[in-house]
Amino acid sequence: MPSLSDLLGLCKLKVVSLILLTAVVGMFLAVPAPYYPDLMLVLAASVGISMASASAAVFNHIVDEQIDIQMSRTDQRPLPQGKVSRNQALVWGVFLGVVGLGVLQLFVNTITMVLTFISLIGYAVIYTMYLKRATPQNIVIGGAAGAAPPVLGWTAISGTQGIEYALLLFLIVFIWTPPHFWALAIYRVEEYRKVDVPMLPVTHGLAYTRMQILLYTILLLIVTLLPYLAGMSGLIYLAAALILGGMFLGYSIKIYKNPDDNKIAWRTFMFSINYLMLLFAALLVDHYWLIRL
Repeated sequence: MPSLSDLLGLCKLKVVSLILLTAVVGMFLAVPAPYYPDLMLVLAASVGISMASASAAVFNHIVDEQIDIQMSRTDQRPLPQGKVSRNQALVWGVFLGVVGLGVLQLFVNTITMVLTFISLIGYAVIYTMYLKRATPQNIVIGGAAGAAPPVLGWTAISGTQGIEYALLLFLIVFIWTPPHFWALAIYRVEEYRKVDVPMLPVTHGLAYTRMQILLYTILLLIVTLLPYLAGMSGLIYLAAALILGGMFLGYSIKIYKNPDDNKIAWRTFMFSINYLMLLFAALLVDHYWLIRL
């Protein structure tokens, strides 16, 4: 029998944590300040969304087992190491998905459950089983599933009321995903080439990918201004968006201007994670700070 730590190792807990952060911010932004969402509803939605996200991650591990064995970044995962069998992982993934969706249906609402299910299928099936191996635009198209959590958080609290604001959060994460992951793809380009996964730097070259990272980062900086322009957030968020966006742009320019320094791509990838965390934290702080002004 696999240990609990091995089963949790299939869940990509760092990724799930980032997903949960964006979802929880969506929950709190769905309620006008100075009010707060019902904390039991926040807890139920957090459990359901987290379990569904973990389920998608488990199925990703199952489908990518043969790829993971050949890549140094992933060869220590539980499946390649033989710590968990495919059947055990399958049962674990189904359990997480069914319970997570059940929690959302029973304790949250149907629309959040349905949207979460669509996101799970989008990542575990459409992206992992098809897009990842079919097109260098895999991250762009598949990014829609990863950008859904803020919308899920919003609908968990407010249903479809004011959902246009949640879609702005969706757009931010959607545009953030390509430069975030392409930076990693540049750093690991030889491994992706070895396993014949058509990531952008493999199919179109490093120079083209660096240019795309730069262009997407410029677009991201513009998109992050939309919550302020739409009246959803105030000056605290605007300042954070400009500062963080400027830093992200600085990393992208370094990638573009220093094609021989592969370590910059790794530093950009790591910064992009902190970027999204801090940006969404700024949204939350700004939301409640406004009531004091």
